[in-house]
Order: sequence, then structure tokens, then C-alpha cells
Amino acid sequence: MIDVTCAIIRNEDEDILVVQRGEKTSHPLKWEFPGGKIHPEETGEDCIIREIREELEMGIVICKQLEPVVHDYGNKKIRLIPFVCDTLDELPVLVEHVDFKWLSPQNLMKVDFSEADVFVAEQYLSGLFVVLKDENPPATDEGGSSVDDKELQEMINSTLGLKAVDWIATSAIENPVIFRKLLEYSYSPDRKLAFRASWTLTKVCDKFPELIYPHLSDLIVSLPKFDNESVKRSFLRILSLSDLNNISSSNHGILAEFCFSMLRSGFSAIAVKAYSMDILYKLSIIYPELANELATSIRIMYEDASAGIKSKGKTILKKIS
Repeated sequence: MIDVTCAIIRNEDEDILVVQRGEKTSHPLKWEFPGGKIHPEETGEDCIIREIREELEMGIVICKQLEPVVHDYGNKKIRLIPFVCDTLDELPVLVEHVDFKWLSPQNLMKVDFSEADVFVAEQYLSGLFVVLKDENPPATDEGGSSVDDKELQEMINSTLGLKAVDWIATSAIENPVIFRKLLEYSYSPDRKLAFRASWTLTKVCDKFPELIYPHLSDLIVSLPKFDNESVKRSFLRILSLSDLNNISSSNHGILAEFCFSMLRSGFSAIAVKAYSMDILYKLSIIYPELANELATSIRIMYEDASAGIKSKGKTILKKIS
């Protein structure tokens, strides 16, 4: 029996990503949840994070594992291990598949799934309305002025779903200590904690962007020093949605230089490039002389860009033309 993982990836609208197999593959043109075989000495969690990065160039947060599905295809028998995951990335890079769709839960069963994936989809949909019982707030003192550091880190590092993330984000809005802790954890050398904290921070900024304004300069100065691509993605998303007039002109220069370097890099994730383009467009409104450099960078990038990046680039080019 072959152990295989798959990811039920949800975006911020709770839509679910499905991908289509090629015509010359096994199960030609069938739709499936992305994933792949578990390597020796590899956990299921490590496998699905690796597979999604390699197949789709997406960052994911694992929220929970569903029950494995055992299925016999005749020529092979597989144990399919599903993971429910969340992402901030909207534009997968198709390396092994020919198409993708974001589907609402109501439309999930309308595609022609591979047989094992049908059972995964049914299991996921059957549990959608189960209320999670473990989403308890981190302890605070009577005045709400302090937070149990260990408890908050454990909550952030646990298998968070969107509801739990939204709860922490709401708590951070109401309690400045939690907000400061999310910022602090985002700079942590613990890559998992930093990713999840920065991801939660984006939720806070979606609701109350003004909370991050006093810290934008620190975010910008830190960007070139990060080797954690996931935190870069979260920080760039925050900056792409912020009013850049709230930061100094010297930091505008640092930010522009960093974003241009991300467009030139052959190793930057698709979401990093997309957010960098949005930021550079905003900066070109403040500094019109940046428009030509941005247009040139986008056209150069077109040569090896994915369909998603080409679409984003075309949108930016229309805005600055």
C-alpha cells in the first residue's frame, strides 16, 4: 500500500483549491486535491508542505488531519491522508497539473474527482458544521494587561483553523499585549511560530490596519534580513494593503529596492512577487519616476513568469500606462 497525502487548501473566502491532472497521466483530466507520496523518513505533515511548495509554490498552514481514505485502484492501493490547510496565496503555479479552480463548499462535488478524492471531499463537507471545542482564549490577568506567553505560543503553534485565527486576531485588537506578542513572535527564529504569528497578524491588519502603522518602518527595515519566505509574504501583504504615506521617504527607498529585488529574483514565491508589484505601484503614485522602472521590471519578468503573475503584471501595467 502506498501512503499519499493531499491538501484541502482554503483561501480567506473559505473556497477550496482543486487541481486537474494532465491528459497523459493516470486518471487523465480528473480533478483532485494536490499532494503526493510520502518519502521515507518523512512525516505526513512534512510531506504535504513539501508537495504543495514543489507543485504549486504556495505556503500553507496545516489546520487539522482528516481520517485516511484507503482505496484500491486495481493496479495500486493507496492510503490517502488528507490535511485541511489554509493559505494567503491565491495564485498557484501549476508545475504538474493543467488547471486549477477555487470552489465554494457548495460547488465542491460538481467537479469530476478521482475516486479516492471523492471520499475525501465528502468527509470534509460532512464536518464543516462541527463546532470546534478547543478554541479557548489565552489566559490574561484581571486587567487584561498581560498574557500567558507559553499558552499563547502553543495556541498559535497548534493546528489553527480560520475560526481560531480570527479569534486570536480579534483578541489582539482588544488587547494590545497580544498584538505586541504577535509582532514579537513574527521575528522569532522558530520558523513555524514566526509564520503563524505573522499570518495571524495579517488578519488583525485586515480589520484594523491603523494598528500596524506605528510598526511599518520596523517591518520594512527587517524585510531584507529575513530568510523566512512565509514571514516575508505576510509582511508584504500587510504593506500592500497599507497607506504608504504613513512611512518616511527613506523607508520608501528601502521598500522599493527590496520589492524590485523580489521581482528580479528567480527564487521568490509567486505571492511575494504579486505583493511586491502592488507595493511598487503604490509607490509609483507617490514617486511617478518609478513607473517606468516598474513597467520594465514587469516586462522582463514576463519571460519566465507563471500565468498568475502575467495576469497580475498586466493589471499593474494598465494602471500605470
